[in-house]
Amino acid sequence: MRSPRMESLKSSLKSSPNSRMKCTYLLAAGVLAVGLMSIAIAAFGQAENQKSDTYNSAITQNSEAQMSDMHKVESSKAQADAEKSFDEMKTIAGVWQGRVTADPPQLGMDNKPMQVSLHVTSRGHAIVHEMREADKPDDPSHYDHPVTMFYVDNDRLLLTHYCDAGNRPRMAGKLSPDGKQVEFNFLDVAGSTKYGHMQHALFTVIDANHHTEDWTYLMPGDKPVHAHMDLTRTK
Repeated sequence: MRSPRMESLKSSLKSSPNSRMKCTYLLAAGVLAVGLMSIAIAAFGQAENQKSDTYNSAITQNSEAQMSDMHKVESSKAQADAEKSFDEMKTIAGVWQGRVTADPPQLGMDNKPMQVSLHVTSRGHAIVHEMREADKPDDPSHYDHPVTMFYVDNDRLLLTHYCDAGNRPRMAGKLSPDGKQVEFNFLDVAGSTKYGHMQHALFTVIDANHHTEDWTYLMPGDKPVHAHMDLTRTK
């Protein structure tokens, strides 16, 4: 059953062009309002996303800056530690004599008199270490006379050992907490290792006129030989 009011409204719309136009305007306005609302919602969402991206970017940049600062602090500390280790090595510059003992014992090596010399060179940027048997002529072309160079490379104290075996192992040094020992651990080696190579070194300062050196040589088959030298300053 149709409502008299609806019939009257339909009749009015059919009979009145102005009414039809007004209705059309109302519909268009409604569509426009919905469209504007959708655009506003989309713009708001985009703005919120941009805020979120900006916030996340700021957090990332802040974290990267903090990590960079931490790296700089760590690098600066490592460089300072390397310089301290190098300065400690400089305190034993001079000429030293003492005897060597080997573990395991080595024929013709135990209790041998040794002479060790260290001198600072290159305007203080390097230390040259030389050792030889004190009871043999000072003739490096016929007798063992290995040379070792110490130097600071960025944030590390490095040792390069020019061995009589014909190779050049490198080691990195670190100062002990009490400041009395500098220990060098193996990094790499250049040249043939057919006859073995030096693997480790430890320098211990007892006092101004007394220090010890411990060198570990890795024989073929990875068999270590530990040589200990108790040295007294002669110059």
